[in-house]
Amino acid sequence: MANQPEKRSGRSKPNYVYTVISVALVLFLIGLFGLAILHAQRLVRVYKERVTVMVELAEAAPADSVQQLKAALEEYPFVKPNSIEYISREDAVKLMQDDFGDDFLKLGLPNPFSDVFLFNVSADYLQAERLQQIRTTLKTQYGFVTDVFYQESVVDTIGANIQRVSWLLLGLGVFLVVVAGVLIHNTVRLALYANRFLIKNMELVGASWEFISRPYLVRGGLQGLLSGLLAVGGLALALVALEQQLPDLKAFRNVPGFLTLFAGLVILGILINLISTYYVVRKYLKMRVDDLY
Repeated sequence: MANQPEKRSGRSKPNYVYTVISVALVLFLIGLFGLAILHAQRLVRVYKERVTVMVELAEAAPADSVQQLKAALEEYPFVKPNSIEYISREDAVKLMQDDFGDDFLKLGLPNPFSDVFLFNVSADYLQAERLQQIRTTLKTQYGFVTDVFYQESVVDTIGANIQRVSWLLLGLGVFLVVVAGVLIHNTVRLALYANRFLIKNMELVGASWEFISRPYLVRGGLQGLLSGLLAVGGLALALVALEQQLPDLKAFRNVPGFLTLFAGLVILGILINLISTYYVVRKYLKMRVDDLY
């Protein structure tokens, strides 16, 4: 009698192919969100490293001291590599001449410019407190440095906007994971629905709950692994296609981030499948036989 509902339903076993594909699609959507975050982080880093710091030198700064400062800047971790530029007073006048023409020289004014070093700050150091420390360090260690300038308003604006966006992305990420968990759980529940009588019959003949759950958990873990691999494969193909259509995206490629995301998707697929399978099997074991119909 226990098998009659199975025959009337027309399903003798769960549709595991549907389960694997459904879970893979959910993980694929989460992966797309993750790729968007990785590219956004890379874009923010590039934007942050465009902030320029100007180190103004005294007029009587010795040439060897200037070279010593340049060598030190190349070693400092807060300086973006290959971003150091030295502009002398004479070069500054030439730049002004290029912008305003020869009329700038006809004014007969003394050279108002100073020798300066320009460099971009490494993204990790683009914080108001750290930039203030950089200014203090350079002025303290090098007496011929008259001042250090940077756009404080821009730094504060970037920091505030990044904090807001980070909280927004965190909220969206948590929401997507919760939705994914619910969708995957419902998919697993529907897949195991056809086996509810088999699960209960095994308990009735004396099998322990652990013995009954083990094969379903193994199968659920393997399905989660397969779903995760399918999602990763789809994301890799989508990423290659996007980079072919938009070659500029290659500049934002973050291989360690991609590998971490792909591994996270596989682990997430396995964990959610295992937890959902465990919960569904235990649910059927707790139910009375009459409630299974």
